[in-house]
Order: sequence, then structure tokens, then C-alpha cells
Amino acid sequence: MTKDFTITVYTENQVGLLNRITIIFTKRKINIESLTVSASEQEGIHRYTVVIREPKEVADKVVKQIEGLVDVLWAYSHENDDIIQQQMAIYKIPTKVFAHGGKAEKIVRAHHARVLTMEKDFTVIEKTGYHEETLQLFEDLKPYGIIEFSQSGRVAVSKKQKGISGFMKQNSTEELISDI
Repeated sequence: MTKDFTITVYTENQVGLLNRITIIFTKRKINIESLTVSASEQEGIHRYTVVIREPKEVADKVVKQIEGLVDVLWAYSHENDDIIQQQMAIYKIPTKVFAHGGKAEKIVRAHHARVLTMEKDFTVIEKTGYHEETLQLFEDLKPYGIIEFSQSGRVAVSKKQKGISGFMKQNSTEELISDI
């Protein structure tokens, strides 16, 4: 059964590693729905959060293949129920829509979004939430004329696992990062 899996990968900070990780998906003809790369809670360690829509067996095989790469410290996958996740989106709309009856403002408030900046010609709104929520706000603002739209990839933390710090303590791999 095909469903969303969030794959988390912890790596050393090495040039070209993102390319080597994404090639694994390309070779298997797996579309990456979302990709976010950032520093982790451990200095010198980066975290990749990759969302794919595949059967569990495929997600498990991809994780094993990623773990086999040099410079990858740890990788695992989770279903949506096992994580706490959010995405952020920003919407640039004409400022004039706020002057006509307040409907646009009511939409922004109803979605628990916030105004980041209001300029003469445009207003930038920010919404943090689930992917579906950010897309719904997009649809609700569309009649008012969206000038620009940008959405981040998923950021997620596991409900059960303790991140790279817990993994390193559990597996006594502190020496892996001592040279970083």
C-alpha cells in the first residue's frame, strides 16, 4: 500500500552528499515529495528530511541503501502518525484586497496565519501547519490574486526516537564526530 513516509538521514557535512542521496531515489524512479536539509542538534551533523509516497517495503530498502553511503551516520523512516511535522508557506497578495470588506483578513485569521509585512502594493502572509492546511489557504486566497507563493519542505521530529544525540549515546559513536 502506497503512503507517505518521512525519511530522516543524519550525515557528516560533506560536499556532494546531497547528490549521492538523491541519486538513490532517482535510480529507483522514486519522486521526492519534499526535501529539507539543515543542521541538527549535534554540531557538525546535518539532517535531511525526505518525504516519499511509496509502499513500506520500498521505503525500507531506500533507507538501507542510504545507510550504506559513506558519511551517512544514521537513517530511518516513519509514517505520518509517528512524527510531529509542519511546513511553512508564504503568500504575497495585493494589499488592496484588505480594504474591501475585510474578507481577505477574515480568511487569514480563520487559517491562523499572520501578516509578515504590509507594503503599499503587497502584503506577505505566513502560515505554518500541515501541507493540506497551507494548500487550503492558497486556494482560499487565490480569488484575491496571489502574486507569489513559496512553501518549505517538511520539518519533522519523531515522537519516539531521541535524534542523533540519543543514537550516538546508544551506539557509542561519539568518536565519529570528534574529527569534525
